[in-house]
Amino acid sequence: MENKKILQGTVAILGIPFDDNSSLLKGTASAPEEIRKVLHSGVGNWFTEDLTDLKNHTLFYEAGDLTIKDFRSDIRNGVLHYLDREAKVLSLGGDHSITFPVIEAYHSFYPDLSILHFDAHPDLYIEFEGNPYSHACPFSRILESGFVKRVVQIGIRAENLEQRKQVERYKVEQININTVPGEMKLNFDGPVYISLDLDGIDPAYAPAVSHPEPGGLSVRDVLNVIHSLRSPVVGADIVEYNPLRDTYGRTASVAVKLLKEIAGKMIKG
Repeated sequence: MENKKILQGTVAILGIPFDDNSSLLKGTASAPEEIRKVLHSGVGNWFTEDLTDLKNHTLFYEAGDLTIKDFRSDIRNGVLHYLDREAKVLSLGGDHSITFPVIEAYHSFYPDLSILHFDAHPDLYIEFEGNPYSHACPFSRILESGFVKRVVQIGIRAENLEQRKQVERYKVEQININTVPGEMKLNFDGPVYISLDLDGIDPAYAPAVSHPEPGGLSVRDVLNVIHSLRSPVVGADIVEYNPLRDTYGRTASVAVKLLKEIAGKMIKG
């Protein structure tokens, strides 16, 4: 399957082109391809801010896209393929529903996993428009299944009473949107998975999402939080980029920046 040997600790960049569980607009299924175009365009280089050269790094691997016929099993098994080889997976969605089967795979290897979740929305509906696997529901599925021990959410600014009850039920930790990122002082006991919905970022910086919500985080806010983490980042996803709404590839360039910095963090362990 691979065209090079997967070494222990490899970060596999895995496209999950799936948007069947999107509730408003389709289009996020084409995100992995568009993100890769910008990554390979020559507009920027392949170095992270701490000067890790991803292009020539033995632990950076572009794994291509999954073929998805069965939402849950194909995504779970696609991620397990790399976890079985002692790799880590950075997934490119797709809508946010992909996080549930990804975390289902991760739970087999990391039973003490915590999630750091950037988003405008808590994605904690019990079901949405009759779909329990909607992109508005993944964290309800994750928490009710006991797949993680802790969820910390940053950037939330579009919550309702139904989701607030879920926050209280599962003891989800939400950091107030008005908190200065440098004052968050996040500490995790054990491995961390980053789930980054691009609508957590203010639409002034990342407008090409299906559900933009003004008043959000800056790109630098997000990067400062990621750079400050001291626990190992063992997995991540970047979701909800909608190329159909992207003018001049502005949001794709944000996704690439985040991809590089998260991948660098994962490589360092």
